[in-house]
Amino acid sequence: MRPDLELVQIRRGESFTAWAHGYPYHTVRWHFHPEYELHQIVETRGRCFVGDFIGEFEPGNLVLTGPNLPHNWVSDVPEGTTVPLRCRIIQFSERFIGDAAKVLVELAALQPVLEASRRGLQFSPETGREIWPLMEEMMEAQGVRRIELFILIMGVLSRAEGARSLASPNYLPDPSGYMSAGMNKAIAFIRENLTHAFDECDLAAIAGQSTSAFSRSFRRRTGMSLVQYVKRLRINLACQILMSDEAASITDICFEVGFNNLSNFNRQFLAEKGMPPSRFRRLLGENIGAAKAA
Repeated sequence: MRPDLELVQIRRGESFTAWAHGYPYHTVRWHFHPEYELHQIVETRGRCFVGDFIGEFEPGNLVLTGPNLPHNWVSDVPEGTTVPLRCRIIQFSERFIGDAAKVLVELAALQPVLEASRRGLQFSPETGREIWPLMEEMMEAQGVRRIELFILIMGVLSRAEGARSLASPNYLPDPSGYMSAGMNKAIAFIRENLTHAFDECDLAAIAGQSTSAFSRSFRRRTGMSLVQYVKRLRINLACQILMSDEAASITDICFEVGFNNLSNFNRQFLAEKGMPPSRFRRLLGENIGAAKAA
């Protein structure tokens, strides 16, 4: 079974992404992405799939997966059960960690861990307990504190003892093979053309499906329609620009992220974020001002 491509959005003005989700969640499926992922289980038990490895997981489980290594965690819970917080995740690109190591040469100590993660690396319960409060704080951290926590976490991982590789030595991820799947091609097209105009017919043709079949497949995979999915990605991109470029006008941001109508952009932003973009920017400014005054 070919894994699905997951789009990892690292915000403009941030070096990596840190987030958490509950269960069920649309990314809980057999999937891959070019980024490294540090995955910490907060709640539930179940089965862990990493490459050709199948095992069990429990709260505190901590795994680092390398680029393009397929993975999935399936919780063993009664049907219909909702878990508010199942796991915490940090994702970062090869380019980011490579560039950082050129400037901070001490990060070379992390290289053996990164190399081992290409097969999936599960850390000991002791390492998991040491990382737990750092990951917990990371979910809400801002500014320089995010970098401080990231370095602390990477330091713990670089010194960790008792970690074990998961996938077999002969297992080699094949992103070119994964990308031959039509839906993955369509998802990659969305990532590369997010700010341009396209529709469901365009993506269906890329996926090699009829428009109706593509629509059903896309909703099964993402839990939402194409329009909802693209809108969410574009609004997230708008938030990144609002947070990183004070000089950009809201009108310019509207068109930069792919909307062609300012009133529709404001309406969709309000629906997604619970406030218009002008208030989002104002509250961000107040937060920054309060931090400087503290």
